[in-house]
Amino acid sequence: MALFRLLFRLLVSMVVTLFIVTALLYATVMFTPAETRAQLYMPPRTSPRMTEEQLAKMVDLIIEKYHLNDPYPVQYYYWLSGLVKGNWGFSPTLNEDVFSAIVRRAPTTAELTFYSILLYLPLGLISGVIAGSKREKYPDRAFRVLAYIATSLPPFILAIVMMAIFYGTLGWLGPLRTSLSLNSVLSSAEFHQITGFLTIDGALNGRWDITLDAFKHLIMPATTLAFAHWAILGRITRSRMIEEMQQNYVVAAQARGIPQPRITWRHMLRNTLPPALTSSILSATSLLTGVYVVEIIFNFHGISTIAVRSMDQIPDAPAALGFGIYSVIVVLLLMAILDLLQFFVNPRLAKRQ
Repeated sequence: MALFRLLFRLLVSMVVTLFIVTALLYATVMFTPAETRAQLYMPPRTSPRMTEEQLAKMVDLIIEKYHLNDPYPVQYYYWLSGLVKGNWGFSPTLNEDVFSAIVRRAPTTAELTFYSILLYLPLGLISGVIAGSKREKYPDRAFRVLAYIATSLPPFILAIVMMAIFYGTLGWLGPLRTSLSLNSVLSSAEFHQITGFLTIDGALNGRWDITLDAFKHLIMPATTLAFAHWAILGRITRSRMIEEMQQNYVVAAQARGIPQPRITWRHMLRNTLPPALTSSILSATSLLTGVYVVEIIFNFHGISTIAVRSMDQIPDAPAALGFGIYSVIVVLLLMAILDLLQFFVNPRLAKRQ
């Protein structure tokens, strides 16, 4: 029952938050004239041969149909109804429906984000536990130095340094999502995009060369994205471990002769996980912001493409709004997943639900 109550609360909070954020997003659009807002409902592939009179007539019809001269609540209702139906508008810069563009590019961003979390979450916990349990010893000092560098170094600087070393000098790794030689295979009818994750789809298609190549191209961007978050999580875990070392149950366990590794990894880690996971929840937004920067540097054609193109040459309101809504949804999902993870690792939290 506790799990169902938590799921219900998470669902309600996500819906309410999404409602508030979308209302604020559309409120910013209200500052533009109705003719500009009509772009949100412009049909795709409008003929370039249309005269100015024909285009103006179409705009007037859209304004009347979607009540763009009516009060804000009426306009927001029609816009939100379109979002629910998958009508996110047509992007003139992308030359396609915004929803279709997001669906096509989202797996690239999701794959990079997934492996970054998979990298920094366990490494941050393990390194923090080791550093905290060996305070002022070599592992702790080495961790603090590396964590200081990680939190001081901007991700784009780290990305450039890694590109210069592993791509420019050594030639081991490279940008892009896969090697150029595999583009013909990925675009062929024989290769089926099932999950959107090339590391998984390659295996499902029996093409382990694609899986290995995708993993190889994920090393630099995933490491770049995870580096700072690893340091933050490790520092919080280390601080919590130092506090736990002074607790009575630890002193009593040591007095009974229980091996220190067992005390550390079985008992102290259990009490360290909740605050560590809380920090991961709070860093969900910065992780999402970082992934867009990393995508641009390593030429991963993910959601960042929509953000960049929406501000290219002329502001593209449908693409910009679609990017904003997608970002909010992803952050809410990340926070919900981490909340559930915290629920399962903290029995005391489960009892309070």
